[in-house]
Amino acid sequence: MAPKSSLEKYDVLIVGGGLSGLSMAALLGKAGVSTLILDRDSQARRIAPEFDGRTTALSLASMNVLKAADIWQKCSDKAAPILDVEVADKGSSLFCHYDHQDFGNDPLGCVIENRFLRYGQFAVLDALPSVTHIAPASVTSLERTTEGAVVTFSVGEEVKSVTCQLVIGADGRGSLCRKDAGIDIAHWAYKQTAMICNIMHEKPHDGLALEHFMPEGPFAVLPLPDDDQGRHRSSIIWSDRSDKAEQYMALDDTYFTKCLAKRLEGRLGEVSLLEGRAAWPLSVLLAEDYVSTRLALIGEAAHAMHPIAGQGLNLGLRDIAVLAEAIIVAFRQGQDVGAPALLAQYQHLRRFDTVSLIAITDMLTYLFSNDITPIKVARRLGLASVNKLPPLKHAFMKHAMGLLSFGELPKLLQGEMV
Repeated sequence: MAPKSSLEKYDVLIVGGGLSGLSMAALLGKAGVSTLILDRDSQARRIAPEFDGRTTALSLASMNVLKAADIWQKCSDKAAPILDVEVADKGSSLFCHYDHQDFGNDPLGCVIENRFLRYGQFAVLDALPSVTHIAPASVTSLERTTEGAVVTFSVGEEVKSVTCQLVIGADGRGSLCRKDAGIDIAHWAYKQTAMICNIMHEKPHDGLALEHFMPEGPFAVLPLPDDDQGRHRSSIIWSDRSDKAEQYMALDDTYFTKCLAKRLEGRLGEVSLLEGRAAWPLSVLLAEDYVSTRLALIGEAAHAMHPIAGQGLNLGLRDIAVLAEAIIVAFRQGQDVGAPALLAQYQHLRRFDTVSLIAITDMLTYLFSNDITPIKVARRLGLASVNKLPPLKHAFMKHAMGLLSFGELPKLLQGEMV
């Protein structure tokens, strides 16, 4: 290996070019922090329609983070606002309803297809001279010391090494960065699989998001923008027992659509399935530490949870807001962006929010994924009680919007650059 002094230098190196990694790079690059992203998938593959057919429900706080990075301005026209949320238990007339007008003029959140988020991310990154994106690239070694980090990676047949002050692991559940640091994880599976697809439907959704709890798993309907021909669209996240989900996914589109329409109970009128459906086994992952020497983990490299509350990427964007703000402040003050105190503060600020939310979603998953009569009665009364207690209802909704995650919100969560 060449001497460290002769290697190309960056302030921050991000391993992983998914939604979390690209968002972090955009924030850092906008502030002038020299940033290298190494991604195993090329940009062309990332933005291909068939790469990822999923959608994301973004909280208001997440939208503000993306605005601060200039990403939201590039793709907001492809998003549908969530104006109302209905949470109900199967077979019960009791439910909890949230109206965005109870919280001001802003929507409760927005729903956008992941591919459009990527378009926005790449549009921003391509215009930032302080960000270098290399893909496809494969990391072969990470050497982290108190002095800095040396990262070696391959691009085709060529092997390169660079130095940086901080490595950010944004490389997902199977994180190489986390494993290289020897960070253990807590992990358990739910024996549930989420089936994901988009539909067209006869009736307009009017910005309403549905979350219906079934004994087999939650069934969610998220609003999407109408297509160019004015046809109404929504995104479906249908969780069921893994054995049943396998049977559903084996059906042809006609029979799958009939099963889906039965679940919808006529709420959206006639429905038809849009091209592409996918299935994802559901599990929890929680890293015991989010940091190590010259390393910080974000997004699913640090944590992953059940989609029952729709908080996966939102939780990762809160990681990004806290870590990016700390890095940008240190950078502007001429300080070490990978200093132990900075990383310790990041872990301190993020740990409680993450652990508490995983505990809540885990409890909700087991509470609602059963048909035991006493529990069923209790949860239905609970939903009805929340609906009739405005202060409690507002507190739950503000947390879902990302506005009660910290005692003092980082500026990036408010859509500001520090």
